[in-house]
Amino acid sequence: MQKKNADGHEVNQHIGVSLGGKTTKPHAVVNGLDNLLAFLLTGSQVYDSVPAIELLQELDITGSHILGDKAYGSETIRNWITTKQATYTIPPKTNSQHPWKVDWYRYKERHLVECFFNKIKHFRLVATRYDKLAKSFLAFLYIASIFKLTQ
Repeated sequence: MQKKNADGHEVNQHIGVSLGGKTTKPHAVVNGLDNLLAFLLTGSQVYDSVPAIELLQELDITGSHILGDKAYGSETIRNWITTKQATYTIPPKTNSQHPWKVDWYRYKERHLVECFFNKIKHFRLVATRYDKLAKSFLAFLYIASIFKLTQ
């Protein structure tokens, strides 16, 4: 039995258990041209908003406009974006106690992230994660992103 803190343990390799089985969830930030800016891996059971601030901290978002779906609408994330002198278009959840206004026309541009993931999932290795090590899988995600960027 492996110890939880061992390098090869599933927790350290960002493999989580969800309804789809043991999988990994890649989180990405892309720019307005559908180019990758940052990647982060988590286990599949990790909710989308948990690594959001950690991922955005890798970038200088001053003066930027952040687009995100309802999962990123927590007050903590919105306040963090505002303190970095950036703006956001994130719709409130339907059960939100204090909903805010959203520019739905601008929100339509959020599909760029989905388009990015669709492009890199054409690589079988990305779609299936045959790599056992997280750093190998992450490296291939970057290689696939670079390949798509050069096309």
